[in-house]
Order: sequence, then C-alpha cells, then structure tokens
Amino acid sequence: MTKVVIIGIPDEAGLWLADLNAGTVTPLNPTGDLATASSLRKSGGTFVKGVDLAVAVSSAQVALSGHVDG
Repeated sequence: MTKVVIIGIPDEAGLWLADLNAGTVTPLNPTGDLATASSLRKSGGTFVKGVDLAVAVSSAQVALSGHVDG
C-alpha cells in the first residue's frame, strides 16, 4: 500500500504531496474536493484526516534532535 500525505503549512500558499515509500515531496495543484478543502486555509481553517501526529518545526535539525519547538 502506498503511503502518501498531502501537506499544507501556514505562509506556504501551495500544497505538497509527500510519497513516503518513494521518499519524495512534490508540489501539488489541488482539484475537486481537495481544492475546496485547500481554499478553507485562506481563512485560517484546517482540515485533518487520517493523520495521528503532525508537528511543524523550524528545521530538520530541530526534528532530528527530538525537540518540538514553539
């Protein structure tokens, strides 16, 4: 089973498609329901489905150190 995650973060207009099996992250141009969900981000909304942990950190070094910065 392919494991793929769609990522959007504040101050980043676009969405990203992370393919965990391939180890790749590529820009994604959302269409359909995904485009609708993505448009909610403009007003500060969030949409989470099928993810049990997501943390934005300031750098890979912070993540690799095991810290969750604020």
